[in-house]
Amino acid sequence: MKVGILTGGGDCPGLNAVIRAVVRRGLEFGYEFVGIRDGWKGLVLGDTVPLTKASISGLLTKGGTVLGTSRTNPLKNEEDKEKLLQNIKELGLDCIVCIGGDDTLGVAAELYDMGINTVGVPKTIDNDLSGTDFTFGFDTAVSIVTEALDRLHTTTEAHHRVMVVEVMGRHAGWIAVYGGLAGGADLILIPEEPFEMKDVLRVVEDRKADGKNFSIIVTAEGAFPKQAGGIITKDRALDAFGNAKLGGVGELLAQEIEDKTGLETRFVVLGHLQRGGTPTAFDRILASRFGVAAAELIEEKNFGRMVALSGHDIVNVAIREATSKTKTVNKEVFRVASIFFS
Repeated sequence: MKVGILTGGGDCPGLNAVIRAVVRRGLEFGYEFVGIRDGWKGLVLGDTVPLTKASISGLLTKGGTVLGTSRTNPLKNEEDKEKLLQNIKELGLDCIVCIGGDDTLGVAAELYDMGINTVGVPKTIDNDLSGTDFTFGFDTAVSIVTEALDRLHTTTEAHHRVMVVEVMGRHAGWIAVYGGLAGGADLILIPEEPFEMKDVLRVVEDRKADGKNFSIIVTAEGAFPKQAGGIITKDRALDAFGNAKLGGVGELLAQEIEDKTGLETRFVVLGHLQRGGTPTAFDRILASRFGVAAAELIEEKNFGRMVALSGHDIVNVAIREATSKTKTVNKEVFRVASIFFS
């Protein structure tokens, strides 16, 4: 059995731990592994590297992905699609382990329908992929946001400022809610709940009236005011999967707050800091469990499936089902967080 492994979309702490686990378990079954460089782009170009027990040594704690990644959509045009299928055949791949989010796994689902054996591993730092309770990398991102808020609290209070912290979260505000709750944010804004600017201003004014001339507001990058009618973007550029490049809500909020309240207001965009560095213990363990389960799905010849976390158990679901909808923030979790809004 010859197995290809690829990582697609944005990088995420824990990717290397998954690669390591798939190979370690698969070698016990006698599989040969090929690493596909830069996601689906590597299969279009035929750019691969052997994966052995020696080459995966030391990957557990390493951030990023040793295979590289891209947002290439190999099914976007017929030429790339034909190159992809030809390279799968020439490489002699019996199965492809696809580690990624909606877009990467969406391609995996299409290929499975075309007769290509695929196994999915859920990867999205936003934790918005259906079919799994949590995705690896999310816990690391939340920890980074929490630490950032802890640090920002001291300087914000010292300078009597309002600080708007923009975090990742295109269509779902999981990082904003978990990070904001853990970091003691005074207000959390998420895509699932379009906000009224007057409500944001009221929180800041109420704190000012209570003698607290500082506030920390956490906003997901995909959050937007009701009057805007949709997400805020810096430009109209789209990636290969048609996704807009988000950004600007933090700056918008900061400007409006300072103009309306007179309080000095700054904004911080944590951006790719949330993706960087080593994965937390939780993410290392989850990624390892996912990788082992993916190799075992191959051994069972249970293709077209994605490994997932359900409670404390590792299960599997159809890749198509997992990519059918966005997993938005649980209303109960947001209710609990909102109790602490000032």
